[in-house]
Amino acid sequence: MRVEYFLSFFDILIIQFTFKEATMRILHTMIRVTNLEKSIHFYTEVIGMKLLRQQDYPEGRFTLAFVGFQSEAEGAVLELTYNWDTHDYLIGNGFGHIAIAVPDVYQACEQIRAAGAVISREPGPMKHGTTILAFVKDPDGYAIELLQAKL
Repeated sequence: MRVEYFLSFFDILIIQFTFKEATMRILHTMIRVTNLEKSIHFYTEVIGMKLLRQQDYPEGRFTLAFVGFQSEAEGAVLELTYNWDTHDYLIGNGFGHIAIAVPDVYQACEQIRAAGAVISREPGPMKHGTTILAFVKDPDGYAIELLQAKL
């Protein structure tokens, strides 16, 4: 079996599979952050994820923190990578957004705004469609799309 993948700005994913069943799943998406404490606060206190694990790598001068709505065994999570000596990143034009389903986009935006986060696209129907969505920015400017959960 031949597996090909490309790494982007985000070093997007690690692929887990077994050769017999060719079963794969996304484990995590990695984003580089400039202030780990602010990013952990945003994803846990504002968005509602849990800090699953965090580890410093002094010899490599970086810290990894994993956040998610569920455990890594149950679903994909975000890996926040903080490089101790890098204080600025360009997001680039290849990255789009991280999408999160929420029960009520309007209510989620009210709570996120009350927490001091930036709503970059107010809640409402998608252009040329009916899906209710909104966009917020994390502390490093990454776009987070909030999508009305379909019941």
